[in-house]
Amino acid sequence: MSAEPFDEHTVAALVADATAAPSLHNAQPWTFRYLRGIGVLRLYADLERTLPRTDPENRGLHLGCGAALLNLRVAAAAAGLAPEVRLLPDPADAELLAEVRLRGTAPPDKALAPLRTAIHRRHSSRHPFRDEGIPAAVRERLHDAARAEGAELLFPGAWHVRSILELVRDAEDWEALDTGRRGETEQWAHTESSGTGRAPDGIPAEAFGPDRRGTTAPVRDFAVGRPMPGRAWASFEKNPNIALLGTARDGPADWLRAGQALERVWLRTTAEGLVASVTSQPLEWPELRWAARDPLSAMAHMQMVLRLGYGPEGHPSPRRPLDEVLDIA
Repeated sequence: MSAEPFDEHTVAALVADATAAPSLHNAQPWTFRYLRGIGVLRLYADLERTLPRTDPENRGLHLGCGAALLNLRVAAAAAGLAPEVRLLPDPADAELLAEVRLRGTAPPDKALAPLRTAIHRRHSSRHPFRDEGIPAAVRERLHDAARAEGAELLFPGAWHVRSILELVRDAEDWEALDTGRRGETEQWAHTESSGTGRAPDGIPAEAFGPDRRGTTAPVRDFAVGRPMPGRAWASFEKNPNIALLGTARDGPADWLRAGQALERVWLRTTAEGLVASVTSQPLEWPELRWAARDPLSAMAHMQMVLRLGYGPEGHPSPRRPLDEVLDIA
């Protein structure tokens, strides 16, 4: 059944919000196609933006595209729309990740709509946070945000946090010895100060944050040993607030759900006045990813490690022009 067609400006505004989502190395591995005749918006994986050494199964690609899909749903709800979403609608087309029918007749999601204002305020903050815990009520709302998307969010105990931080250090050491992975990071993480000719993707030097000094905080250093004259040093929090996002199963549809859960948690975090950064380093190595899970939890597959807290907002990362990611047919 066809959905109500919408004008191009409405669709462009929805996609602009969708593409403010986070993605691995800010590769922005997505494209959208709007079929005006039937009122359907399709989300595709952009396989020219994969990271074959860092993300060989494209799990991270699916997480990023899932985050973009959640942003689209939030923007639609704020516009009074009730999108109907089908994940992986065509088994014969692995690049088609989701199909969204835009409807203006059903009631919008009242829980998602208020998150619209957080979409463009949400940035990775790789700065030091205050050594301050997160209130139980806030943690519960973040739990609820993950559960609403079919995922789980776990705040691990002290022993598990120490284990996760050790796995992050192991992953950093392994990556330092892997020239292929380092090369991918260098491709997408730009140590030069962004100017008028800045790239429309990747991570700008301004978003790296200061270099770490005597810290256990899991903040990925995108410089990967490259010199950055003038980069500041800073002492980070001694007791970082770590949260783990995971799912019961581990296929492409689960990765898309996890990406939606990640972004919903992150938008909720932003709305609560917190900032966040994420690290997937220990989850990019199969041996470490398995070790990261909590054996006492029903969360069988870890999808992301989050660092949450109170501190300065992160620097925005660039976005691809809309005409590169949206096709209207």
